[in-house]
Amino acid sequence: MAMRTIVAVPARLESSRLPRKVLADIGGKPMLQRVLEVCHRAESPAAVVLCTDSEELLEAAQRWGCQALLTSPACSSGSDRLASVVAPLVALGGGSPAETLVVNVQGDQPFLDPAVIDAMAAEFARRSPLPEVLTPVYRMGADKVHNPNVVKTLVSSDGRALYFSRSAIPHVRGVEPEHWHAHVPFWGHVGIYGYRGDVLARWPQLPASPLEDSEKLEQLRLLEAGIGIGTFPVAEESLSVDTAEQLEQARLIAAGLED
Repeated sequence: MAMRTIVAVPARLESSRLPRKVLADIGGKPMLQRVLEVCHRAESPAAVVLCTDSEELLEAAQRWGCQALLTSPACSSGSDRLASVVAPLVALGGGSPAETLVVNVQGDQPFLDPAVIDAMAAEFARRSPLPEVLTPVYRMGADKVHNPNVVKTLVSSDGRALYFSRSAIPHVRGVEPEHWHAHVPFWGHVGIYGYRGDVLARWPQLPASPLEDSEKLEQLRLLEAGIGIGTFPVAEESLSVDTAEQLEQARLIAAGLED
């Protein structure tokens, strides 16, 4: 089956931890503009679309020459936002929902490697049966294992995601926490998802997830509903800007890239 790839970037202005962060200046450009430009550099997508409840962001995307869809302000997560406009997203690919890969790229990852998007499309194309959901993971360094702002993934021997957590998983019994990384591999979550279109369309019908509510991680709704999430390894993480400190880090990275 030939999959069509659509990159969809959900974004809102009023982030709880860093309001209006998607318009924060990073090296002379708003962060969201950098994200959309990165997505356009990938080779596999048939389209890149901003999905937002903000007229201000919609108009900005149009100035930047990017397609955009207006969504409801009631959406509870990025995946919920994309699911609310899955029909027009699929239509852009020209295929059926089951033949469309919707890649959810967060609006706060200004330095995402576009090769990760292409790797996502390639992984979908080579796997049989087609995955329901895929996400990239990376080997985590010791400095991030106990950082609650960094999401960890517990991965099975065949590459399935068993769980996602802000806590260090697995727990290494009988070893001091600062030495856990020397005993087992810890995998970090890059934070983008590849949804088969027909699976994304099911999102509004999925039951409420106590795990999602507890960890504030939307992907746990899928696991708790019995929807499998496959993983594939990538070389490194991509900075997600959630705090003022991470915004300053992003600005330093941008300054280094442009020197």
